[in-house]
Amino acid sequence: MKKYSKYLLLGVLLTSCSEFLTLQPEYQINEIAFYKNAKDVETALTGTYAGLQGLHDAAIVYLGDLTTDNTEIRWTSPTVAETEFDEVNPTPANGFLNTIWTSCFSTISRSNNILSRLDAISMTDAQKRQFRGEALFLRAYSYFYLVRIFGNVPIVEVAFRSPDEIMEFDMTRRPVTEVYSLIINDLNESASLLNGLSLPGKSHASVGAARSLLGKVYLTTKQFEPAQNVLKQVIDQNAYTLNPDYKRLFVNGNNELEESIFEIKYLSGNVGEGNSFSSIFTPARFDMAIFPGNMQGSGRVLPTRQMANAYEPGDRRRNASIGDSVRLVSGRFEQELHGLKFVDFTTGIVGDGGINFTALRYADVLLMYAEALNETGNTTQALPFINQVRERAGLAPLAGLSKAQLTLAIEQERKVEFFLEGHRWFDLLRTGRLQVVLNDYFRQNGLAFTVADHELLMPIPLREIDINPNLGQNPGY
Repeated sequence: MKKYSKYLLLGVLLTSCSEFLTLQPEYQINEIAFYKNAKDVETALTGTYAGLQGLHDAAIVYLGDLTTDNTEIRWTSPTVAETEFDEVNPTPANGFLNTIWTSCFSTISRSNNILSRLDAISMTDAQKRQFRGEALFLRAYSYFYLVRIFGNVPIVEVAFRSPDEIMEFDMTRRPVTEVYSLIINDLNESASLLNGLSLPGKSHASVGAARSLLGKVYLTTKQFEPAQNVLKQVIDQNAYTLNPDYKRLFVNGNNELEESIFEIKYLSGNVGEGNSFSSIFTPARFDMAIFPGNMQGSGRVLPTRQMANAYEPGDRRRNASIGDSVRLVSGRFEQELHGLKFVDFTTGIVGDGGINFTALRYADVLLMYAEALNETGNTTQALPFINQVRERAGLAPLAGLSKAQLTLAIEQERKVEFFLEGHRWFDLLRTGRLQVVLNDYFRQNGLAFTVADHELLMPIPLREIDINPNLGQNPGY
């Protein structure tokens, strides 16, 4: 596995005063000295993929799950940002939102820089197709998170060569329709370029990844027939299948599984490339003995009781996703709901989890395809695809459902299938059910929280508005 920590850190050795005097500005030195051949582009792409590690560890999980009925905080000293997400009361100063904004635009900037360099570098046609296809995917992947979370955002398709170019560029926010147009165009081109190429692995973009993400984009924008068509292409590739053992998707060694379409690599060993899921998904107990050295969890993103009870009897996903008790140093067990997905029980160092995060997988494609079929009036034809997912979970097939019933069945299936994978907020937002579901959950549990209309979009980070006041703020914040 290539080290994701291999960023574009380009050193310049200054051996004499005369050499120093002839140097160009630093922003030019790095670009001129680096992009010389295909290997340099590959290294640049490795650095670009690296940004997804920080995005998914764990800002997207906090936003996708902690804001919903799936999880809650259970410890005494949560951060302000955690409390805001738990109560769905985000402010422009929220640290997770700042992480998402900066991570996504950093990936977009790196992708643009790669795209702008390809024509000037000697390489094979296959290499050029691969690198361009990957960079377009990464740009679209980042913009898809930005547009769903913040709405109107700046569109940047160019690589800046100097600070002056940045200052002169129009950084005002563009309408959502324009952002989605860019995303769709990028993913269509990415899929076309990557089709038929042999790629390094599932931590890289592929034709299947581009089409899967495009299907989700089409569903989000209510373009159900295009969604149906592109998701059927993924299925017809015969490149993916459901992993027979659901638990295997979330434990050590989950690399390159047959269900994985696009995954984020992590590496334990205290080398700075681990994730923090082991800590945030487990209870904040000092007397817990489930990790080497009795590492303490933090209780930041734990299953709600409603989530623990959401599974049908006999659903194999329940015991693979949620633990009911933890072993204590005394040897006894105590009831404590906690998450099991992506929890690395082999490391005793916080932030050193080595289990990969699967950002796109085949179960998602099957359920999205069922959703697209149902939305286009093909409810009966949709049932076999949701039933494939249910069969893997050990559940009986669904039959004889109306369109409305299947809509709710898919919502429920996605809730239990993708728990702790950062999907819940975005799923409910896409279907227009977010306020109904979450506000009902809050009422039933005596919580004085509500999701107001303006909170369907998150606030633009205050730090970004301080830098660029022309961004403006979303209404209500």
